[in-house]
Amino acid sequence: MQDKITKQKAGNRLLAWYQKAKRDLPWRQTKDPYRIWISETMLQQTRVDTVKPYYERFLKRFPTPESLAEAAEEDVVAVWQGLGYYSRARNLQAGVREWVEKYGSKLPTDRKTLETLKGIGPYTSGALLSLVYGLPESAVDGNVFRVITRFTALAEPIDKPRTRQLVSEILLEMMPKKEAGDFNQSVMELGATLCSPRSPSCDRCPLGKDCLSFSQGTMLDFPKKKAPKPPKPVQVFAGVLIAEGKVLLRRRPSKGLLAGMWEFPAIEAASEEAGLQLLAELFLENRISIEVGELICGVDHIFSHRRWDLKAYHLKAAKLPKKLAENWQWRPWGAKEEVLWAGPHRKIADYLLNQVGE
Repeated sequence: MQDKITKQKAGNRLLAWYQKAKRDLPWRQTKDPYRIWISETMLQQTRVDTVKPYYERFLKRFPTPESLAEAAEEDVVAVWQGLGYYSRARNLQAGVREWVEKYGSKLPTDRKTLETLKGIGPYTSGALLSLVYGLPESAVDGNVFRVITRFTALAEPIDKPRTRQLVSEILLEMMPKKEAGDFNQSVMELGATLCSPRSPSCDRCPLGKDCLSFSQGTMLDFPKKKAPKPPKPVQVFAGVLIAEGKVLLRRRPSKGLLAGMWEFPAIEAASEEAGLQLLAELFLENRISIEVGELICGVDHIFSHRRWDLKAYHLKAAKLPKKLAENWQWRPWGAKEEVLWAGPHRKIADYLLNQVGE
């Protein structure tokens, strides 16, 4: 691993490169912690070009921390719709609400205090404190892991807690302390532009020959990761019941996978026979006796830990109750843009509308 002086010189070169090469992004024009918090949350696991329009739209709808804190959760998730990972939106709102109530929208300067707010972990706290206040705090995300493990040829798997600490220590050694915010941005920018996962532009990299993996020709070997577990296959069976121009939907629980989003009533089961039987029992809870018709379509959807094999069936019912259980609702058929769909179920709605029209 490089000595401290080499790291400091490399850090200075990286900062100088950033000041000339940085992209003009809307969240880089402000020191407002609210706007930076929103951008950092949106940018988690999402590309910059995708985030830009959502960032502008979100701020137009919720221009202040107070407006976000007071909003209905469903309104917040609706504005977020399309970015995915909806727990980020819920945690952002919960954290901002705590921030407004406890600190009067003034950002704490202590990292541990900041991380007590919902949705703020080690990366976001470091980013906020360095970008808003210029404090010498590290901010380690996926791009930063890639840059630093390549620069130092660090062979520790990045999914080990100790590796994050090692990378943080290296960043602080490299960091020009009076320009912590821009330095953290420079490392992220390098990872997002030149130091890409599969085709790094090493010939243009400001770290140059000081990068150990470049000198060894092993750039693509970093960062190291443990072999991930494959997502668990799960069979899901959904029923589509349409009557009098309306479709029967169910809202998912407020916690867990696809929390609070709308779906065609569905059930997990080990086989089609069991699934359709359980689906019938699910509708009977609403005093709806169904007849299962033809298969509409199948949807294959991969989450980080699960892989859904989702099958949707036409349903018929002779009699419909006037009152439904909580979280069940008749919605106008064809008005899919007004429904906050659970992603896989939106695919079913899209398929149906494409087949039969609105």
